[in-house]
Parts: sequence; C-alpha cells; structure tokens
Amino acid sequence: MSSQPSEARGAKSSGGAAGVLEPPAKSKSNSATPPFVEDNDTLVKIYHQMVMIRRFEEKCAESYSLGKIGGFCHLYIGQEAVAVGAISLLRRDDYVLTSYREHGQAIAKGISPEAVMAELYGKRTGCSHGKGGSMHMFDKDVNFLGGHAIVGGQIPLATGVAFAAKYQETDRVTLCFFGEAAVNQGAFHESLNMAQLWKLPCIYICENNMYGMGTSLERAMSFQDVAQKSCAYEMESEFVDGMDVLAMRQATQRAIKRAREQSLPTLIEARTYRYMGHSMSDPGNYRTRAEIEKYQERDPIKTFQKKLKDGGIITDDDIANIEAQVKEVVERAVRFADESPLPDPSELYTDVYANPLK
Repeated sequence: MSSQPSEARGAKSSGGAAGVLEPPAKSKSNSATPPFVEDNDTLVKIYHQMVMIRRFEEKCAESYSLGKIGGFCHLYIGQEAVAVGAISLLRRDDYVLTSYREHGQAIAKGISPEAVMAELYGKRTGCSHGKGGSMHMFDKDVNFLGGHAIVGGQIPLATGVAFAAKYQETDRVTLCFFGEAAVNQGAFHESLNMAQLWKLPCIYICENNMYGMGTSLERAMSFQDVAQKSCAYEMESEFVDGMDVLAMRQATQRAIKRAREQSLPTLIEARTYRYMGHSMSDPGNYRTRAEIEKYQERDPIKTFQKKLKDGGIITDDDIANIEAQVKEVVERAVRFADESPLPDPSELYTDVYANPLK
C-alpha cells in the first residue's frame, strides 16, 4: 500500500525476551542513525535533558520510599530517549497528551522540575495545584494536557485537540503518547480512523516497553507489530528503536513535517524498555534479572553519552558538570516541594466543576 512504506513497518515481538528491538528481516529499519546531523549545542541539550529526567525519577523513587509521595507512582527510567527525542522538536504552542507515566514528558515539555515535584508531593505549588498527583499533571501555559490514568483515555482527547488546531486554522501539532496495552482499546482504533479520515495533525507515539503492567506483549496482543496497525487506516507509520534518542528525534521530525505541512497523522511505534516495575508497588517478578540486564546494556543515556564522547562533543569533565548541575536542580525541586504548603480545603472543588459548589 502506498501509504505504508517498507521502512515504516513494525517489528515482531517475542514478548519480553532479549533482542526484540530489531524489525523483521523483510522490513528496513529507520533506527540506524547516521553520524550527527544536529549542531553540538542541541546534542548536549538533549543529553542534559535525558540525564535530568533520569536523576529526577531516581529522586522520586527515593522520596516515595520515604513516604513523601503517596498514591500511585510510575517511573520513566529507561524510556527517556522517547520523550526527549520527540518533545525536543516541538514549539511551545504544540500540544502533548500522555498517560500516567508522565513525569519525564512533563519536564521535557517545559514544566519546571519544582512544579512537577511539588505536584508529586501533593502541594499547592504543583502544576495541578497538588490535586492531580503523579498521574494527572497539566500545564496549559506549555500546552501539556495530561497525564491520564485511564488506559487509552488520552488518545481520543488528543484526536480532538488536533481537530481543534486544524479547525482554528493553526499549524500546531499534537503528540499523543501511550503504551502498547492501550492499542487493544477500541478508542485507539476509532481515533486513528478519524484522524486519517479528517486529516488531523496528530502524531500517535506508542511507547512499546513490551509489558502491560505484568503481562508481556505476546500474551495480550494477537498481532504484535504495532506500527503495522496503521495499515487498516491508510496512515503513515514508523518503527523506531526507542532506546536511540536521535532515531526517535528523526522519526518525529518526519512526522511533524507531515503534520504541519499536510495536516496528516502518523503512528510511531517506539520499542523501549522500562527498568523499574510498572509502578513503585510492582516487584517485577514476571521478568528475569538477566532480561533487565540485557536491556541495561543498551541504556539510552549511556549509549548516547558514548556517541557524544566518541564524536568529541563532550568530555568527562563536561559529563561531571552536567551531573552536578542536574543534581542541584533536583535537590532544589525537593526543597521547594518540602517547603510548599498543602492545598487549602476551600480549593476542593476548584477546577472540578464548571460552576463550583458553594
């Protein structure tokens, strides 16, 4: 089919076994990135942001264990290349909607680490004023529209946001992130059908970490090539190595160009891997230590760091300086969250109903 080139097809999963990031032999992968096409400053900024998200999430795990963060908490450790690679290309007025594993995406879109940490602490200074918590982060100033706890619930919402952008005759694009488990929801298929039918500037990014909670991909999905599901809707798609930030960035760049210039949607399947459990309460007994260690060999931050060092773009001193800067920012975010006040009880119904109860 003309709208589904061979290099955009998906990869067969083996349900969590090591070495499943490669697409099938019949497909050409877009994941092999050429030598650097970005300027050095951009490459360093990308690396800095990935490190920021990793250290922020590690601090979240620590704060959770200390009882500072309550409720559900889903960490993004291991998937940083997907968020940074995609969101780093957006304008401030473009939109991002995502699932409940959104701390890293919120920071990448421009919400300050202080506001994200304060939200995790349930404080009034949080981006959702302490009432959203880990899974419901919003900031209309940077067009970050959630943080959605219902699996797949953000997909039709993102489709509607893209419809609004087109209706208002803007060139804004919408990025919609979701996990592979959401692909089995009817809302996914309905949304892709409408997006292609109405030619909406929406980019659907499936962060396929190969586990829906504790269930492997092959146990839950009869056909595991997520990218190829776009064939049913004549929609462009790409398979991407989600552990490669530059591959992710280049695939998203093509999709953004398509959205801005032609008002057409794209489905991107980013094969990635989360190093932590589904949430902080997940012991992860469904995975072996050997499997996790196999993927840790392809840590997106370490592999990108090596590329930058080999290319003479950063030195060991630069890396140490970035780590020190990030540590300072994260520690400041924790202090800010600790010292911030709790929401006032009078705010219970604020931003909940159109006409708040008196």
